[in-house]
Amino acid sequence: MNNTTINIYDNQAYLISIIDLLNKTISQFGLGLIMIMGNIGSVLTCIVFYQPTFHKNPCAMYFLASSFSQFFTFNFSLLTRMIHYGYNIQTLNTSLWYCKIRSYLFYLFIAIPRYNIIFASIDRYFASSRDALRRQWSSSKIAFRLIIGNIFFWCILYIQVIIFYDITTGTCYYQSGAYGMFFSIYISIDSGILPTCLMLVFGLLTLNNVHQTRKRINPGLQPDRTRSIHSGKLSKKDVQFHRMLANQICLFVILNLPNPCYLIYRSSTIYAVKSPLRRTVESFVGNMTYVPIYLGFSLTFANFAISSQIFRQEFIRFIQTKILCRPVASVTRGRIIAVRALRSKEENE
Repeated sequence: MNNTTINIYDNQAYLISIIDLLNKTISQFGLGLIMIMGNIGSVLTCIVFYQPTFHKNPCAMYFLASSFSQFFTFNFSLLTRMIHYGYNIQTLNTSLWYCKIRSYLFYLFIAIPRYNIIFASIDRYFASSRDALRRQWSSSKIAFRLIIGNIFFWCILYIQVIIFYDITTGTCYYQSGAYGMFFSIYISIDSGILPTCLMLVFGLLTLNNVHQTRKRINPGLQPDRTRSIHSGKLSKKDVQFHRMLANQICLFVILNLPNPCYLIYRSSTIYAVKSPLRRTVESFVGNMTYVPIYLGFSLTFANFAISSQIFRQEFIRFIQTKILCRPVASVTRGRIIAVRALRSKEENE
């Protein structure tokens, strides 16, 4: 072995150590910060959507269910990933049952909140439709059934993970062969391609419904006063739900795109012979593609607070009444009287 070969090995070993250190640091501090933000945001979001203002609103029910399930996402899926990559606690690769159960719950707690958001996007499409029969599909009863069904569906579907995950060559991973190829392709579609397509399709359909509704009830030649009265067809709450969901979809698409790309790459190179440096780089890249997924979940509360005035008002009202114990003066009646007086004045003129 000549000096050139020795230098190459030394350089590779040095690069591997740098990448491992970077992976460890990001997992410790980056995922730790995301977990703190996510837990606080999930609790606050659940509190806000549990307020009477949002009772029996199907979209709010989906948001509430998604935020509640995200609490388990942060405190199990993210926490175990942080322990594994950030603190090098290799229980995942030594205990077979922990390997199986952790992998099962990991996929479960990622899928449930994700598909609740998809249900919310479908609900907004039906709620914004001009067809009365389609609007009937946007109901709290259907939302409750879908939320429960969503949990049972993924609990049953991911039983395959308990069966086919194993510890091979010191790594907790799904079995190779035909099933390994099937699962790598399936998880690429299920985790990235399908949710992204569904959210984009129903998001665009909802925007089209809103545009058609406004075009129908707000024609350009209609007087301003009549237009303002009839435009109440789209309530302020519905408009803000559309905005919250649209921003949530944008966050999801942008932050979830790297992971399916990596999974597709991994499935196409599953049988390739890889050097230690390449395996280290792929492990780092794979771990980093999950960071934006958790980041997207942790930004849910911030997105809702920025997107919706009603959400902010309910949050502030909760802080004032439950935390600061200050009575909040009701101004609703005063606003109604003022609006009626203004309309009466306009009619007299």
